[in-house]
Amino acid sequence: MRKVLYIKANIKPEGISRTFQVSDYFIEEYKKQHPEDEVIVLDLYQENIDFLRPADLEAMGQVNDETKKDTTILKYAYQFAEADKYVFAAPMWNLGFPAILKAYIDYITITGITFHYTAEGPKGLLQNKKAVHIVARGGEYGNAPYEMGDRYLKTILNFLGVDNIQTIAIENLDIVGADVAAKVNEGKEKAGLVVKEF
Repeated sequence: MRKVLYIKANIKPEGISRTFQVSDYFIEEYKKQHPEDEVIVLDLYQENIDFLRPADLEAMGQVNDETKKDTTILKYAYQFAEADKYVFAAPMWNLGFPAILKAYIDYITITGITFHYTAEGPKGLLQNKKAVHIVARGGEYGNAPYEMGDRYLKTILNFLGVDNIQTIAIENLDIVGADVAAKVNEGKEKAGLVVKEF
């Protein structure tokens, strides 16, 4: 049995979020193909993920204390490390992604849990894992140099040791005259293809 962590980072509700329309479809297809796997849904807004405070930085240094494993900060890093696959559902906001996802990344990027330092420098501890980023964008940003969200997510996951990462992008959703429903359906078709290898 594999553990899949479905990380949702959009304040828009179900049915309204175009990102979630595609990511929820992806998850449902995944469940059909892998009924034995466990899918853990982590809605970052429901979790009330916050920015790091001084006390949080202190807690990050206590990874060797088993009694601290379930503290607010460390529990997310351990949960992330224990998962086998990751599905990030995060739209493009202001050339990046919602700030709450960056706050979550700060929670999970912890020395001794998801990466460590060696004589050669930092090394990711999350080997042989897969990730997919599902993202809705208002325009055409896939190859734009100022697209920061997907590039950052891939960079930080690589840093943590995850090197099998795919992106399902639904683009041009806010262009005047766009057939949004058709574009969302195209996103679902892409998701249906990616999920077969995920």
